[in-house]
Amino acid sequence: MSATSTPSTPVAALEGLRVLDLSGAMGNYAGKLFADMGADVILVEPLQGSELRREGPFIDDQPGTERSLNFAYQNTSKRGICLNLETASGQALLRELAAGADLVLETFAPGWMEAHGLGYAHLAQRRPQLVMASITPFGQTGPYADLQATDLVALATGGLLWMGGYQGVAPTQAHGDQAFKCAAMYGAVAAMLAVTDAELSGEGQQVDIAMQECVTLALENAAQTYDLEGVIRKRPLGDQRFAGYGLFECQDGYIYLGSRGIGNSPAWSRSLQWFKDAGMVGVDRLFGPEWSDLTYLKSEEAREVFGDLFMTWSRQRTKEWLYTEGQKRLIPLAPVSTPRDLLDNPQLRAREHFVPFTHPLVSAAAEMPGAPYVLSATPWRVQRPAPGLGQHTSEVLAEIGITRDEVARLFAAGVVA
Repeated sequence: MSATSTPSTPVAALEGLRVLDLSGAMGNYAGKLFADMGADVILVEPLQGSELRREGPFIDDQPGTERSLNFAYQNTSKRGICLNLETASGQALLRELAAGADLVLETFAPGWMEAHGLGYAHLAQRRPQLVMASITPFGQTGPYADLQATDLVALATGGLLWMGGYQGVAPTQAHGDQAFKCAAMYGAVAAMLAVTDAELSGEGQQVDIAMQECVTLALENAAQTYDLEGVIRKRPLGDQRFAGYGLFECQDGYIYLGSRGIGNSPAWSRSLQWFKDAGMVGVDRLFGPEWSDLTYLKSEEAREVFGDLFMTWSRQRTKEWLYTEGQKRLIPLAPVSTPRDLLDNPQLRAREHFVPFTHPLVSAAAEMPGAPYVLSATPWRVQRPAPGLGQHTSEVLAEIGITRDEVARLFAAGVVA
């Protein structure tokens, strides 16, 4: 039985898997996905710490190495060491660690690992079954391979930025480093496939993940629309596409309503009956023959008429009431949830989606999202909080046979921290 399981807790799905996480902002979330499923993930940071440690928001809005909430969330369940990979001794230690690992996650620029004697060919000499997942902005090959990119650059070059925001204004970046998360999630999936193959075949491989390509996969049918129809998809309108379709204000926020679209949607007749039953003022205005004409539905007049009637009525009602009543009548209507709404959401609460967030600097446990899936026999769980800077350096080095005196020498020489 491993250190992460006890007689009272089931074995985790990836228990027994050893992962070295050398990644930065593009890959830390991939390492978290492995760690929270039970893999022993060792976060290898430079002596000054991961870049995510300097990224807010911070606990009590005070920057500090141990205060980044972003770092704390993306590195749960990992152990952490600090290693100076610019030194020969640091490189030798990493090769020793890799000899006992199943997977290495890294986000260095193409060629950096090879130049430091840490490329896949070097590490696989001692561990042929090893898998290395390399996450970079544009991949290991091609004319853009050596270019750097932020999350915003990847959204732009991948095409997704064009789809964000509203017509008539500049494209808008989605919140939360979505390009980084795309790369990390696809990277984790690809790495897991390669690890599975290595277990079956005994031969590892390098997995090349390009963040630009991961973003491009999120474009849905935009490429096909242009290829087949010659039409470039645009950012959605800020108001209704059709009368009866779009975002509308209510008493405590917004709801999305999709009762009307192309064709004679049955939700439209159900909506009209609902409005009539509920005593909507002026509802008879929506019963004319023009409301079956797609051209009219797209007109400014139709959108204004419906919007004025509906929001005069909806602003007197809550999101919860509108959602509940709409669902009863099989009408596609959903609340626009705020973070506070999500924490109180009865469905998420019933499935125990939010889990405790513990941190040495937080006196009472907060909450954070858990896994979006439930495994009945090998459940997901946070094994431990994110590591402090160099918290497990001595522990991990002892596991590969480094004596206490040698560890002290490495600390003094600035090889580890």
